[in-house]
Amino acid sequence: MALRTALEKGYGFESDVRDYNGKVVISHNIADSSCQDVEEVFEWLSRFNDKYCFAINIKADGLKDILKLFFEKYSISNYFLFDMSVPQMVEFKEMGLRYFTRQSEVEPEPCMYKDAAGVWIDGFWSTDWITEELVKSHIKNGKDVCIVSPDLHGNRYVDFWMKMKKWDVDDTRIFLCTDYPDEAKEFFYGE
Repeated sequence: MALRTALEKGYGFESDVRDYNGKVVISHNIADSSCQDVEEVFEWLSRFNDKYCFAINIKADGLKDILKLFFEKYSISNYFLFDMSVPQMVEFKEMGLRYFTRQSEVEPEPCMYKDAAGVWIDGFWSTDWITEELVKSHIKNGKDVCIVSPDLHGNRYVDFWMKMKKWDVDDTRIFLCTDYPDEAKEFFYGE
């Protein structure tokens, strides 16, 4: 319901996918029969004319063929894959699938950066290291940037948003992943 509501409000979204019983399902934790079939989400994205981005957090290896099938079947190009294992990242690259590498306090050097479409920037404990200069450097290198808002880790986020709002960067190249999209829209754009 939350994913459908996001689309109806005009937002893209991030969700975890994994395999279960021969299907790919939406699930952060170990999947069970109550998990939503990801194909339904692709059907929705298609009905919304592929207008909203689906950030697909890969929680299991071996999903590349079925995901590629769904991208083609539903004409989906507004997506990116991330958080997969390095061997899967290599396979996604070889298949021409759009993937983001990641950067955090734990991963200061993004893996397979050259061929990545973008960078998923995630401050687990702090956002002090996430600077305008860092984001500009990625954009200068032709990368899109998705920043995880501190609220996703249960941390205060308004101060970080204030810092972001002062940045002189191409905001068409930046995504903000937050649990508060309405608040973010009002904060950054006054809408």
